[in-house]
Amino acid sequence: MGLIKISPIFVLAGLMIGGLDVLLAAPIATIVAAIVAMATEKYTFKQIMEFALDNVREIVIVFFILMFAYGLAESFMATGVGASIIIAALKMGVTAKSVAVVGFLVTCILSIATGTSWGTFAACAPVFLWLNHIVGGDIILTVCSIAGGACFGDNIGLISDTTVLSSGLQKVEIIHRIRHQGVWSALCALATAIVIYFVGVSMGLPSTIGNATEAINAIPQAAWDALAQERASAVTLLEQVKSGVPMYMIIPLIIVIGMAVKGFQTMICLGAGILSALILGFGAGTVTNLNAFLNDQIYTGFSDAGSWSIVMMMWVASFGGIMNSMHAFEPISKAFVSMAKNVRQLMTFNGLLCLFGNAAFGDETAEIVTISPIIKNITDENVEASEEDMYKLRLRNATFADAFGVYGSQLIPWHCFVLFYVAIAKAVYPLHPFVPTDIIRMNFMAFIAVGSMLILTITGWDRFVPLFGLPREPQVRLKKKGSAVKEI
Repeated sequence: MGLIKISPIFVLAGLMIGGLDVLLAAPIATIVAAIVAMATEKYTFKQIMEFALDNVREIVIVFFILMFAYGLAESFMATGVGASIIIAALKMGVTAKSVAVVGFLVTCILSIATGTSWGTFAACAPVFLWLNHIVGGDIILTVCSIAGGACFGDNIGLISDTTVLSSGLQKVEIIHRIRHQGVWSALCALATAIVIYFVGVSMGLPSTIGNATEAINAIPQAAWDALAQERASAVTLLEQVKSGVPMYMIIPLIIVIGMAVKGFQTMICLGAGILSALILGFGAGTVTNLNAFLNDQIYTGFSDAGSWSIVMMMWVASFGGIMNSMHAFEPISKAFVSMAKNVRQLMTFNGLLCLFGNAAFGDETAEIVTISPIIKNITDENVEASEEDMYKLRLRNATFADAFGVYGSQLIPWHCFVLFYVAIAKAVYPLHPFVPTDIIRMNFMAFIAVGSMLILTITGWDRFVPLFGLPREPQVRLKKKGSAVKEI
C-alpha cells in the first residue's frame, strides 16, 4: 500500500527524467495522485479538490513575491544596475591570473541583483569567456567560476525564485532565511574566491590586462543571435557594459540589500528596488518614459512569472496537498527516523534527500517543490522542540532544499542547469567544445557549498558560524520510537 501511495512521485520523476517540463509533468502527476487517493482513502472528488486548494492557498503570498521579484530582475537588467556592477569590477584591471576570480565575484553580486542564475550566466559568459580568450586565461577555470558565482544569488538573493519558493514551502520568512545562511554563504564565497585565485596563479598564466569592450566586440553575430533568443535582457545589459552607464546605477541594489538587512518585508524591499531603478534610470537615460518601463520590464517580469513559475507552483502545491492527505511519505519518514540517532542526523538525511532528489529530477525547481514538503513534515512530526527551535529547523530545511537544488545542480552532468550553461557557453564562445563535465571540474563554489553544509550539519560545527547553528539536544530531540504521529 505504501508503494501505491508514493507511486505518483515516481510518475512525476519519470516524466521529468524523460524530458517533460514540470509544467506538464505536475498536472499529470496530480491526476495520478488524485486517482490513487480516491482508491486508497475512499475520498470523494470534492474532498480531493479541497485538499489541493487548501495547499495552494497557503502559498498565495509567494505568487505575489515572485511577480515582483521577476519584475525587479528585469528592471535591474535593463536600467543599468547589472551593467554598473560589471563595469565597476572590470575597472580594476583583469589579467589571465585574475579573470576567473573577478568573473566569480561579479556573477555573485549580479546574481543577487537580478535573482537569476540563468540570466546572470547568460549575461556574463560572453564578457568573461572572450575576456579570458584575450588575456590568455584558462577557459575551464573561468567558465566554472562564473557558473558557480551565478548560483550564489540564486541561493541567497532576496528576489530569487528558488529562495522565495523554498522559504514559502517551509513557511519561513525570506528575510529570516537569508539571515540564517548569510554568514555561511559569504564564507563559502570567500573560500571559493581564494581557491580560484591561487589555482589561477599556480597555472603560471600571463599578466596581460584585458578590456571589456574588446571582449564584447569579439563576440560573433551568431552568438548575439543565440543570446537574444535565450535571454534578450542579457543583450541589453552587454550593450550597456560596452557603452557605459553612470556608476550611481548601483544604488538600487544597495537599497534592496540594505533594507533587507534592516528587516523590511520582502515586498517593500522589492518595491523600493523597482522604484529606485526607475527614478535613477531616468537620470541615466536607460529609462525614457514610464509606459515603456512598465510595459517592457514590469509587464515582462510579471508575465514571465505567471506564464511558468506561478502556474507550475499551483500544480505542484495541488499535488503536494493530495499526497499529504493520504500520508504518502510516511514510509520515507519512518525509514529516516529509524536510522537517525538524533536530530542532527535526521536533518542530515533531509539534506541528502534534497541532493538525491535533485539528481533524480535533473531540475532544481522540481526538487524544491517535491522534496520540501517531505522534509518539512518529517521534521515537524518527528522532532520535539519549542516553536522557536522548530522554526530554526525549518530555516535549515529551506536552505537545504535551495542550496542543494542550486549548488547541487553544478555537480550533476545531466541537470538542466548544466545543460543550459553548456548551450550558452557554446553559443557565445564557439572556440571550445564545451561538455557538461567542463562546468563541474573546477566548480569550487559547488563543492565547497555542498560539502560544508553536510559537514557542518552532521558534526554540529555550524554553531561556530554566526546565526547558522541548529538548536542542540536536549533543546530538540527525536520523539520516542512509536510516538511520532503520521508524517504527512
